[in-house]
Amino acid sequence: MKKIGFLSFGHWTPSPQSRTRTASDFLHQSIDLAVAAEELGLDGAYFRVHHFARQASSPFPLLAAIGARTSKIEIGTGVIDMRYENPMYMAEDAGAADLIADGRLQLGISRGSPEQVIDGWRYFGYSPAEGETDADMARRHAETFLTVIEGEGFAQPNPRPMFPNPPGLLRLEPHSEGLRDRIWWGSGSNATGVWAAKLGMNLQSSTLKDDETGEPLHVQQRKQIEAFREAWKEAGHRREPRVSVSRSIFALTTDLDRAYFGHDRNSQDQIGMIDETTRAIFGRSYAAEPDVLVKELAQDEAVQAADTLLLTIPSQLGVDYNAHLLENILTHVAPDLGWR
Repeated sequence: MKKIGFLSFGHWTPSPQSRTRTASDFLHQSIDLAVAAEELGLDGAYFRVHHFARQASSPFPLLAAIGARTSKIEIGTGVIDMRYENPMYMAEDAGAADLIADGRLQLGISRGSPEQVIDGWRYFGYSPAEGETDADMARRHAETFLTVIEGEGFAQPNPRPMFPNPPGLLRLEPHSEGLRDRIWWGSGSNATGVWAAKLGMNLQSSTLKDDETGEPLHVQQRKQIEAFREAWKEAGHRREPRVSVSRSIFALTTDLDRAYFGHDRNSQDQIGMIDETTRAIFGRSYAAEPDVLVKELAQDEAVQAADTLLLTIPSQLGVDYNAHLLENILTHVAPDLGWR
């Protein structure tokens, strides 16, 4: 069995070819797609967070709205860029959204990736401390966030408060019990995967990773997953960790499917530079008839090693078509791979 969710980047554009032309379209359609995905039996609805772009940005209003409209499906992010976040305010938002969803939040956080503007986090009021990089700042924000959502008091109460306080130091409210175990780190390297394990975060591995060995992406990710799980074991955490990978997978069952995605039948991994010094490997797309997909995915070592698979979706094609794509995987692919 494997948990299967969708991952939306939330693209919207005023182009006449798009079915998602405004931010309002994206938000309402995302809620509707999460509802449809739950009805299909999908396990998760996840959203990527980008700033200064016509894509998903502030996630918590959307996550809370989905939480109020659904009852079973996991709701999450993949990922929130912690360079932009106030960890205290984020803890309050996350606690509220998780309580609305009755404990179904699965928050993926990360150091982030290249954004639309130069050092965009500076416009949000954040700057690395002396001697820090922006990645260091993101990890510092993440560690603060992890600490405060544990629910322990840390703030000295006012001796003359407006409202009566409970005894002792005060914590942030609302606090959602168990949320700390449902935080994931979006890792692009083996080292940060090990770091996440030591801190007790679950692992999210995307279709983009530092090219550390020159091997195919799925092999490098499988090794990353193994290193993460070994570090988790050595850290002595009491629960079992979760691991997700994301993939673009399209089962071609109609002429429209073949028109949209047939050109990806022979897709291959690609190599590129995400900044001046980091060589990265970008994962291939999978597009084929269901019987071919089953054979191809059975050879994907990272997909097989993960307990959760996030299917990236073309959000601009609308709710109905994306629900069709997701149903194709659940109906024609997942059972033959033993995932359902």
